[in-house]
Amino acid sequence: MIKIFLTIGSIFGALSVAFGAFASHALQNKLTPKALDIWETGTKYQMYHALALVLVALLITRLETISTLLNVAGFAFITGIALFSGSLYALSLSGIKWLGAITPLGGVAFLLGWSCLVVTAWGIK
Repeated sequence: MIKIFLTIGSIFGALSVAFGAFASHALQNKLTPKALDIWETGTKYQMYHALALVLVALLITRLETISTLLNVAGFAFITGIALFSGSLYALSLSGIKWLGAITPLGGVAFLLGWSCLVVTAWGIK
């Protein structure tokens, strides 16, 4: 799981930078200010959780006895990025409002991931 989480976290981090640059240059005059703000929120949360995914990979190398919770955290962060940031990107580009209903599911996945890290930290001896 270490290699998978580190690779996916790194890819999501790079994509976050690319998506931010894309919005600044290619979308600046094509989207409304509100749509650009929504897009920016997606890139921020994607980067935060890409870094969290890298952290999970590094923690697994140190805390092998608690790796089940860390694996759940990693998959929760991946799911959260796909649902939260992905729905915000789609909403920004399409303007289809019901896509915003998917975003909280990604938020719940993020909360699950962070909760797993809390329990992991509490279990360290």
